[in-house]
Amino acid sequence: MIELGPAGFQFELQHVDKHSGARAGRLITPRGEILLPAFMPVGTVGSVKGVNVHQLQEIGAQIILGNTYHLALRPGDQLIAELGGLHKFIGWDRPILTDSGGFQVFSLSNLAKIDDNAVRFRSHIDGTIIELSPERSIQIQQNLGSDIAMVLDHVPALPASETELDEACRRSLLWAERCLEVPQKAGQALFGIVQGGLSIERRRKYSAALVSMGFAGYAIGGLSVGEAPPEMHNTVNATCPFLPEHRPRYLMGVGRPEDLLICVAGGVDMFDCVMPTRNGRNAMAFTDSGPLRLRNSQYRDDPRPLMENTDVPLGFHSRAYIRHLFMAGEMLGPIVLSLHNLAYYQQLMRGARAAILADEYLDFVRDKFLGWGSALPENWPIKLGKM
Repeated sequence: MIELGPAGFQFELQHVDKHSGARAGRLITPRGEILLPAFMPVGTVGSVKGVNVHQLQEIGAQIILGNTYHLALRPGDQLIAELGGLHKFIGWDRPILTDSGGFQVFSLSNLAKIDDNAVRFRSHIDGTIIELSPERSIQIQQNLGSDIAMVLDHVPALPASETELDEACRRSLLWAERCLEVPQKAGQALFGIVQGGLSIERRRKYSAALVSMGFAGYAIGGLSVGEAPPEMHNTVNATCPFLPEHRPRYLMGVGRPEDLLICVAGGVDMFDCVMPTRNGRNAMAFTDSGPLRLRNSQYRDDPRPLMENTDVPLGFHSRAYIRHLFMAGEMLGPIVLSLHNLAYYQQLMRGARAAILADEYLDFVRDKFLGWGSALPENWPIKLGKM
């Protein structure tokens, strides 16, 4: 068990699969442990869309994610602090990770101006100017009271020029140093974020710089922003060996079930993505036999549940009934599929963990890809640190 710095935070690397880089571990926080690998449902504004906190607990979610930029806009981080912090505000007593707002540098680039001091956004809600500096980002996250805070980083869109990548990496490193200079809040761990686009040399260089600063954990950022999945897989696979073995590794904003399993094989411990709920709201269900697009007419009279022999909740609803909900415009349809998809992701991570502990991870992945009808990467099984 390795102490991560803040009181109450520890990391234990329990096992590495003999045939890949897949890791089973435990991240201990003051609000409970997180068994790894883990998927974090995204609650951008303090709400995982369509799913309440009791349902999240029932499906086995161990940690959820909130967003600094959006929560600072509304209802405001100071108000949340006055009401007892984000956990109390939303009724969730398990760990929370807050993204720093760095992703909005990418996603709201048309509303933002950036320099070394800060990024200035024109609010997408009312047009007011919001300045987010590294110090302000940490202050917001401290007001929110999250268990894990992220440094503010500069996320460039891909493809990007060499000059743009170098500038984003340099600025991200500068901002990481400034985040560390803010006095740390008790009960909150700070993770660094590695940028570098698809350049392995940049990933190596900036990983080394961040590791020298001594963060409690390390995220791989700046991916799933326009590159092809094989490019993302190769970059993650090559970056993980640059990160400390006895610190948690978090891949930000990824993704499809296939991406999760490939990147677990490369050494990633934690994931988040809006895909389970976004796709659920659009009538897509993730299953072991591949995605089901339930608006399709083939499901009009299909009496089968979404999946057979599963502990995913609401499995008693037929495909025909769920299709009917969407075709009739009933709000229950998106709720049912959002909950199903989130539960499926939790189940997938539990299965991955069990396979890692049994040194059967490659077989687990092959079986899943066969069921999904997906092709494994050409270089499978992954050779760690190689392109």
